[in-house]
Amino acid sequence: MIVLKPAAVLWDMDGTLIDSEEFHWLAWRDTMAGQGVQLTHDQFLATFGLRNDSIIPQWLGDKANAQAIVRVGDAKELTYRGLVQTHGMSALPGVERWVRRLHADGWLQAVASSAPRANVETVLAVIHLGDCFEAIVSAEDVRHGKPDPEVFLTAASRLGVPPDRCIVVEDAAAGVEAARRAGMHSIGVARGGKKLDGDVGVSSLEELAADSLLQLLGEG
Repeated sequence: MIVLKPAAVLWDMDGTLIDSEEFHWLAWRDTMAGQGVQLTHDQFLATFGLRNDSIIPQWLGDKANAQAIVRVGDAKELTYRGLVQTHGMSALPGVERWVRRLHADGWLQAVASSAPRANVETVLAVIHLGDCFEAIVSAEDVRHGKPDPEVFLTAASRLGVPPDRCIVVEDAAAGVEAARRAGMHSIGVARGGKKLDGDVGVSSLEELAADSLLQLLGEG
């Protein structure tokens, strides 16, 4: 599956490279408890995948000034990274094989995530795939979250690859829509039976056909 001219795969992280839901839930639950807010699991699920500056005002209410949002967000992310480092984490099925294969075959790769950069770097170190990515675009690098295409367009720019030569791998509808708005191809990993409107859809990357990416670029 060697690519003949520059092409890139842009990976979402949470829910795509890794299943981080439980650690995020524990980190949010404990952090908000320290703020006097008893968070329910349903409240957490309703906001999973959003940026912290969108989540925290919903839970802090009148206390959510700019300083509080930063302070609470930093505390939560520190707790999350501690859980990852203490308990470890594995890449989702098929991820390591695909990431390493793409790297060996000359594809450029980037993580394009709404997570803080420190989270992305921690996760890539723990799952031992950091050497396969040429760029990271994180929350600090963009102003707008998905479905705005900014995160993917920024990643493509850093890799020096035009949008129509980029393939986004996503597990969320907002991410697939962001790829569409960016003029990129998309692979929707619809874990848990949910439906995604990607150009290619699978429930696990283990199901992805070997020539799928080249076919998306019209080279298969």
